[in-house]
Amino acid sequence: MRHTLGSVRGGGFRALTAAWAVSLVGDGVRIVALPLFTAANTRSPLAVSAVAVATTLPWLVVALPAGALVDRWRPRTVVVVAHWLRAGVTGVLALAVHTGHATVVVLCATAFVLTSVETFADSAAQVLLVELAGQDELEAANSRFVAVETVGMDLAGPLAAAVLFWWAPAACFALDAASFVIAAMLVFRVPDVAPERSRGDLRRQLVEGARLVVRTPGLRSLVVAVAITAVCAAAVNAMLALYSIQVLGLAEPVVPGLVVCMAAGALLGAWLSPRLAARWGAGRVMVGFLALLGAAFALFGLVPWLVVAVTACVLFGVASAGWNVLSATRRQRLTPGSMMGRVTSAYRVLAWGLSPLGAGLAGPLAAVASLGAVYVVAGTIVGLTAITLARPLTRG
Repeated sequence: MRHTLGSVRGGGFRALTAAWAVSLVGDGVRIVALPLFTAANTRSPLAVSAVAVATTLPWLVVALPAGALVDRWRPRTVVVVAHWLRAGVTGVLALAVHTGHATVVVLCATAFVLTSVETFADSAAQVLLVELAGQDELEAANSRFVAVETVGMDLAGPLAAAVLFWWAPAACFALDAASFVIAAMLVFRVPDVAPERSRGDLRRQLVEGARLVVRTPGLRSLVVAVAITAVCAAAVNAMLALYSIQVLGLAEPVVPGLVVCMAAGALLGAWLSPRLAARWGAGRVMVGFLALLGAAFALFGLVPWLVVAVTACVLFGVASAGWNVLSATRRQRLTPGSMMGRVTSAYRVLAWGLSPLGAGLAGPLAAVASLGAVYVVAGTIVGLTAITLARPLTRG
């Protein structure tokens, strides 16, 4: 039997949002601190690229079976267990950094494990979001989640990382571990709601999820756009700390400030996207956000001036948040509730599974050409994607 509370104003959705916010603050600290720690201690594009690959690789090799298992389990339980596991792993990382044992191998292994657990938590959170918000309020729910994600991961987290990294890098990872502990306790206040749990052969269910993504026109155009954009974004993100230090000449503790600029833009994009979609149509607005993202990437790499970099980072945020709100809403509306975990994971595999390719190519491209070339190439590819997929995205 399906239990749907059906409102973003309900206590269950507010509790889920609170837990999401707390864990994302810690994630924001780690996402900034991990590549920054790698860049500062190795000064090697290849080492930074390797850690970035390890961070994204689980979306290719773990996400699909994780989604099928989430469709069999209670989503609240999955989120709670995932938070506790990530708290333990991140705590060990903090100890390794503090004692000087955080080699590149340790950093890569930790990044892989943390993202692997995240694939379970992400699919389960998607189920809870749809069940607690209801179909009629998905735009509002996704807009609110993107706004919370932006404040936690891109504002509060990076600001805390800037202070803590200057004081002691290990403190960044200790704070991340503590955030997962608090979030796990908050999730216990979320109602244990879920659609009918799936049964049957696991392999068949994996195929069903992937088939629905590939054979549904609206989902197929989305996943192609996201796959290409994810490769480019992974390359851009992998080199951000190194580009900021070596090309823009920023001091290490100042680097998170660029992430804060992205967050400011993302808050604007999350607020604008439902309003623009209501007036112009979701498809047209999504194409516009893709084109804006490509232009911002290219601008960042072409003009290595701080004022231009800040402007480009704000545009990164506007475009990415606007796209995320509208693409997530379309995907959720096209997915049956009992298949939400599988389809979400299949979508993540096809959309993000190629991210390690982008992160892996960024280092060699920067070494052969320049750090700025990574951004120009990424921007060109995203811009061409917006032009090529404009019609199917608009029709979807």
